[in-house]
Amino acid sequence: MIPWLAPDAPFPPASLALAEPNGLLAAGGDLSPQRLLAAYRHGIFPWFSAGEPILWWSPDPRMALFPAQLRISRSLAKTLRNADYAVSLDSAFDRVIAACAATPRPGQNGTWIDAGMQAAYRRLHDLGHAHSVETWCAGRLVGGLYGVAIGRVFCGESMFSHTTDASKIALAHLCVWLEGRKFGIIDCQMETAHLHSLGARPISRDDYLAHLVRLVDAGDPPGRWPAAGIDGVFRRAP
Repeated sequence: MIPWLAPDAPFPPASLALAEPNGLLAAGGDLSPQRLLAAYRHGIFPWFSAGEPILWWSPDPRMALFPAQLRISRSLAKTLRNADYAVSLDSAFDRVIAACAATPRPGQNGTWIDAGMQAAYRRLHDLGHAHSVETWCAGRLVGGLYGVAIGRVFCGESMFSHTTDASKIALAHLCVWLEGRKFGIIDCQMETAHLHSLGARPISRDDYLAHLVRLVDAGDPPGRWPAAGIDGVFRRAP
């Protein structure tokens, strides 16, 4: 059994999460900025389907990507050097989260990003905690991702791609941006072959929580990221 969160109740320790289903910790509560930020600070995130209560998770192991360890294939490296694209930060957050919500994953009929989730993360974006990376081609939004920055931890939530490698382009630029600001880790939550191919790897919950203790109170205060902060960094590289 998992606890039901009353409105003001704190989260139980992540160590009490179930082994099956892996990481299920609690249900209930709300998606207020305060609740979401408290969750991320303790290695917890919301994930639930339509018709379910809010479910909170802390899997063990969990997928993590260290920005300096991003794996760039030869084909992606060629795209990064030569393709006609532009990349921006925080310039189209609403459009990115809406596209993530409207783009089912392989083998899925939909996504978990319902209207309530979108509204909750838009509030976090307005407060300077949630951020997006956008990939553009000929002025059209073709890919991107969004997540939450807590100190020097970036908690990735979702990505989408409407052209080949568009989300990978966004992630590659994000890694450069985060590494330059001494972010230590990107939380990728659940293990997938796609994330493995980009250099992410599973780490234990204890290891992830240790990174949180070290990083969540570091870094810059919340705020909007500069829109043109990373465009073209791979084409400018020697």
